[in-house]
Amino acid sequence: MRIRTLPAATALAVLFSSAALSVAPAAFADTRTPIAVSEAADTVVDGVHQRVFFSDSSRNQIVVTDYTGKVVTVFTGLSQVKDLDLSPDSGTLYAAVPGADRIVAFDTAQLTQDAEYPTGENTVPAELAYAEGRVWFGYGEQWDSGLGAIDLTAEAPTVTLNLAAGHDWAGQPMLFADPDNPGTLVAIDGHISSAPIVVYDISSGTPAIRVSSEKDGQNEDAALTPDGQSVVVAGPGNRALTEYRLSDLAEVRTYPLPDDPQAVSVAPDGTVAATVIDTGDIGDTYVFTGGADKPASVRNLSHSWMPFFGHSLSWSGDGEKLFVLTESGDSTRFHALDEPRKYVGTLTVKAPATATRAKPLTVSGKLTSNLGLPAGTPVTVTRTDLDSPKGKSLGTKALGAGGKFSFTDTPPAGGKVTYKVSYAGDADHTATSASDSVEVSRATATLSLDKNRKTYAYGADVKFTAHLGTTYKNRKVEIWADPYGSDRPNKLVKSGTVNSKGNLSVTVDLKRDTKLSVKFAGDARYKAKTVTNTVYTKVRISSSIAGHYKTQSAWGQKYHYLRKSKDPVLKTTMTYHEGRKQRLQLQAYYQGAWRDAGSEYFPLGTAGRSDVTLTGTPTTNIRFRFRSEYRDSSSGDNVNTTTYGAWKYFIFTN
Repeated sequence: MRIRTLPAATALAVLFSSAALSVAPAAFADTRTPIAVSEAADTVVDGVHQRVFFSDSSRNQIVVTDYTGKVVTVFTGLSQVKDLDLSPDSGTLYAAVPGADRIVAFDTAQLTQDAEYPTGENTVPAELAYAEGRVWFGYGEQWDSGLGAIDLTAEAPTVTLNLAAGHDWAGQPMLFADPDNPGTLVAIDGHISSAPIVVYDISSGTPAIRVSSEKDGQNEDAALTPDGQSVVVAGPGNRALTEYRLSDLAEVRTYPLPDDPQAVSVAPDGTVAATVIDTGDIGDTYVFTGGADKPASVRNLSHSWMPFFGHSLSWSGDGEKLFVLTESGDSTRFHALDEPRKYVGTLTVKAPATATRAKPLTVSGKLTSNLGLPAGTPVTVTRTDLDSPKGKSLGTKALGAGGKFSFTDTPPAGGKVTYKVSYAGDADHTATSASDSVEVSRATATLSLDKNRKTYAYGADVKFTAHLGTTYKNRKVEIWADPYGSDRPNKLVKSGTVNSKGNLSVTVDLKRDTKLSVKFAGDARYKAKTVTNTVYTKVRISSSIAGHYKTQSAWGQKYHYLRKSKDPVLKTTMTYHEGRKQRLQLQAYYQGAWRDAGSEYFPLGTAGRSDVTLTGTPTTNIRFRFRSEYRDSSSGDNVNTTTYGAWKYFIFTN
């Protein structure tokens, strides 16, 4: 059995002997949680302690969680652990550990190992069921498989093998038993295409075949009905679950599915649930709320194939929730469905991609479900836009034939407008909602910023004025200054409401070339807009000559007189920037004009200074001049605009 709750008499005994009472938690929404289970061979739900046990064969462990998927503990060191089952009072969990040839028992209240029962060398026990004071187990490999039992009623528990009563098993049989049908053990072969089912009478302690039948389909999983009188079997190729009566193994009914079923679980009230591989990604979890004759409630919990090994589906002890594992490996997810019997609706909403503000548009859609909704069923509509960011109700609309609906609306605001359609759900259907958005036209505002491409001195305080034309409600703008260079961030320098003339001004201290932007965020009728200008800023340059013996005004300039025997020093101070160089330009005057005498770049020190010594034997009585220059980009950076220093004049004498 995959679900265990206390029978009524046992429940009362535990209730009155317990020192503390627990209160069932309030209902909560469906949850989806990552879980460290790589390959779930089996899933068992303990309804008494509200825990879920997962045997993970690939990681040799049993993972224990609460009903939300939160891990409570992990039992490790269980080589290739497979099938699980609970004692009737949910006090003990039994686990088949084929890699260690034993059955291991755990205390479910204390979550500790209680006992272990070796089944014999190379017995490889993989399937089990508790019934009549014994743990029955399927063991062996291929045609050497059989049925065994551990008698827990004996003073010293004993293991007995070869109890198949003459049936030849192709592999370890899956085993099922229910206290509501005492003396009965159901064994199913999932290793051969003939898919035999054997019902054993175990009332004497020695199994005897009561009835057997081959059903075809190589069964994957099975579950007993709540009264223990029938078994519901999942087998590939059948595209259905099939229920067989245990008294004669006659077919009772089938539950149609669109794909090969992989796991099945039956709730205490008889509701059947199943998962399919879902290769087409159309739905992986099916709940037959109305029985086999009514359409199933379908959920698509994963866009990957569902696990095709083991038992990964179980109802909670009270049958109110359904637990499902999807995917595998590191991607395994634990799903707790809060209202699994309700039908899930598929809601679509379609709005036009674009529309004109203040002009009518039409929104349409459809709400479908496996359990159809009647015409006239109301859905609510909410419009969200720039004027109503929290949403504005547009009232209710009625579903038409086939769940279709449409309505007309005239959007008062431009920009992104979202129409959300919601269905509140009812006793048979879950709530659902969907939305679609339309881009509604907006006008373009006039926006400008003065002084584009102007050049200013280093350190100049410049007033910039932004102008905003007609808008709807928003009269605010922002002015940003972004100095050249990656070491200076774009900075908001002014934000505010424009004056009655539509202007907002700010003064900026310019020390680099700067991009200035004015930004209008837009409003319900005018779209956002940004205008960007660039202004240029010079560097500071000062130059001097050291080593002269006099200065004198000549040829309309101030000349520095130098002895040819002394090397002059041409000194420059320039605004510093990392990696910056100054370009020193030297000229000589002859034949009636200033002519190039050479140029070279020299690095600046961190104080922005550069001292260049002229060496050699100069020609006397020839007029010279030099200047320092910052060349945009060529001087090692581009954060300022090209700037020329003043000429300094000098002449050599004897």
